[in-house]
Amino acid sequence: MRRVLTLKLATVREDGEPTRRRAVRSEFSDEEWRLVSELSGYPNRLLVTATPEAGETYAEVAHEAIFRRWTKLKEWIAAEREFLAWRSGLEADRRAWEKTADNDKNDALLMGFALTQAQNWLGRRSGDIPEADRTFIAQSRKAARRRERRVQALVGVLVAVVALGAAAWWKQDWLREETYALANVTALSAAQESALKPGDPFPKECTDCPEMIVVPSGRFMMGSPAGQGSDAERPAHEVTIAKPFAVAKFELTFDEWDACAAHGDCDKHIYDTGWGRGRRPAINVGWDDAQTYVKWLSRITGKTYRLLSEAEYEYAARAGTETQYPWGDDIKLNGEAMANCLGCGSQWDGKRTAPVGSFAANRFGLYQMVGNVWGWTEDCTHKNYQGAPADGSPWTSGDCGGRIARGGSWFAPPGLLRSADRHGGTPSNRGNGLGFRVARTLAP
Repeated sequence: MRRVLTLKLATVREDGEPTRRRAVRSEFSDEEWRLVSELSGYPNRLLVTATPEAGETYAEVAHEAIFRRWTKLKEWIAAEREFLAWRSGLEADRRAWEKTADNDKNDALLMGFALTQAQNWLGRRSGDIPEADRTFIAQSRKAARRRERRVQALVGVLVAVVALGAAAWWKQDWLREETYALANVTALSAAQESALKPGDPFPKECTDCPEMIVVPSGRFMMGSPAGQGSDAERPAHEVTIAKPFAVAKFELTFDEWDACAAHGDCDKHIYDTGWGRGRRPAINVGWDDAQTYVKWLSRITGKTYRLLSEAEYEYAARAGTETQYPWGDDIKLNGEAMANCLGCGSQWDGKRTAPVGSFAANRFGLYQMVGNVWGWTEDCTHKNYQGAPADGSPWTSGDCGGRIARGGSWFAPPGLLRSADRHGGTPSNRGNGLGFRVARTLAP
């Protein structure tokens, strides 16, 4: 009973709640199917079975209410939640792979950590993974072995080059980038991108890529009404974000910046002001520096990474709210510090940056969209919103001698952390309150 109801006919949603899973006859042993038949017959009717015109007979739980009202079943599912959540993601990946065009199928296979995780679960729970998914894992492993052989072959070439005394070849950009890409890059296919839903974690496309999340499309009122904020934030106007896009969950960290610097693109002399590197936000970076980083990320992955537009930044910071701050109209929430600023009530106030993720995420799952460090955007500075784009695109016409930064910083007063607040600086300007986060355009 536990095996059939929990491992065959249940899964968990993104919010962790149990829901029905449809399982075909071939997933069950004869003994399990006899139990399915008994539970679907009168007077039990806990399950239902059906045979479509073209397809295999399947079974599923009769009603979602069973998951809510049957305490024992809820306990069984809770004990398997981690496995069920992983298996649900694997099934989605496998279905996306099956729908992918043949010439793109290799790009839709499991790679990197996802493949390692799948192999671990396969070793522990092979009998609870459907045959189609086991085949998908096996195909992914074969493709990974082929990639490993290519990397080994390239390493062999490099060893031979060094042996011939031509180590100077290593300085050639194409060779360095090809080596990095083979070992570290697993870019998403168009099919994988289009299968992503708002709220989904965006799979890392390279070892050093920032963690990202998919932000939904939507509309919002950008700017401040009369009596609030400054004239630079008016007129308030409706902006439509027509398509979902991916946004970094955190400000760019020194770990991520230093990976670009080690590759030879970003400035390796960017100073941390003595506060430490690692998971602290990269600071003392100008708008020009941010452009260097996103261009490097785009080049190594072959995908479009960029800064957020000013409209996207406010939309992502608000996350559906209309209050002054992403959590309400007061700088604190029920007396609790929600950000790092001069007067926010945190341990870092007015002293230094906080490690990324030090405060609660907003409703979109994004951390520290306000406070800690200002975030550069793509937009040129304008004195107000007269003539601003209404589609969320960056405003890059006019005088671009200045660029907009959003969100406030560790030394900014609370008023500068409002979702609508906007400031500008010259592209070369660097400071220990300036950083950025990246965005990623998604395939339609």
